[in-house]
Amino acid sequence: MIGGTSNPGAPMNDQLKWFHVTAHTYGAWLHGDPRGFRTRHHREHIEGDYKNPPPKGKYDDKLKRSKRLLKQDPVKLIPEWREVVGVALRERLIGLGAEVIAVAVTATHAHVQAKMPNSKEVTREWVGLGKKYAWFEARDRGWTGQMWGNRSKATLLLCTTHFLWWVEGWSLCCCLACWRSL
Repeated sequence: MIGGTSNPGAPMNDQLKWFHVTAHTYGAWLHGDPRGFRTRHHREHIEGDYKNPPPKGKYDDKLKRSKRLLKQDPVKLIPEWREVVGVALRERLIGLGAEVIAVAVTATHAHVQAKMPNSKEVTREWVGLGKKYAWFEARDRGWTGQMWGNRSKATLLLCTTHFLWWVEGWSLCCCLACWRSL
């Protein structure tokens, strides 16, 4: 709930499913990134991923182009901004009707575990509204420029093993600089 009101259009709890959501800051993961990357809708086959990166230098031209096209420097959230962003994401998602159990914000991305509508379109909309709200909250505290990369990824957690792994993974998070709320 935000401001003491609930979202009357929120679905009933039996229509909600658990999701792990990742959202990246602006410029955090570019085409040509040496850690690996994907083109939208996998239109182009890219060798490797973050676990098995592509051959060194193979996509240097794509990375140079991506960096040249940036409208500002890539965003890296310092610890003071991470709490502002995490609280705002949580507040907005709860206000929309999500059941949020975890938020972790690092320098370049945010993770959220929440029960949300089992609809790609609605979940994407809710996360987008959460990112937008976080930006406005940060702007009111002095943030300038862009904050988020385009879109986010919401992965449906299909079983309790995945659900517990994410919860335990966050409670034992190795990134001491991240902000989290359980």
